[in-house]
Amino acid sequence: MEQETVGDLALSVGYVLKQVHASLRTAMDEVLRPLDLTVPQYACLELLGQHPGLSNSELARRAFVTRQSMNLVVHRLQERGLLTRPDQATHGRARPTELTHDGHTVLHKASVAVRAVEKELFSPLSRQQQHRLREDLTACVTASHTTNRPRA
Repeated sequence: MEQETVGDLALSVGYVLKQVHASLRTAMDEVLRPLDLTVPQYACLELLGQHPGLSNSELARRAFVTRQSMNLVVHRLQERGLLTRPDQATHGRARPTELTHDGHTVLHKASVAVRAVEKELFSPLSRQQQHRLREDLTACVTASHTTNRPRA
């Protein structure tokens, strides 16, 4: 039995997803630069805005970066006065992180800018198509967590 190959990249869903991701990342970089934020820093702020008190490990997992990278992100944002984190954990090892007033202000500006980028990128699709795309991609993510994929 012959195994399938990826074939024509223009017909590969994965390749097109990567192109969309690259376009989104580039546009986000551009709108976040004037706010002196990187995409991982913005992700950290957005996560803390929606889920105050997350630990470094939780932030890293949800932002798709390593704990070490997130530690640097948190440290830099803390230096800028955008978030607070206790010097020591009250119990266990986790040190819950929260946005400061300035952090909320910067987050609002960044979130508005990123939403405008998303709206522009997905403007060729109707609201219904965008909803369907989100549902379909979510189903793919869910399936990837529940199936055993071959490892390289």
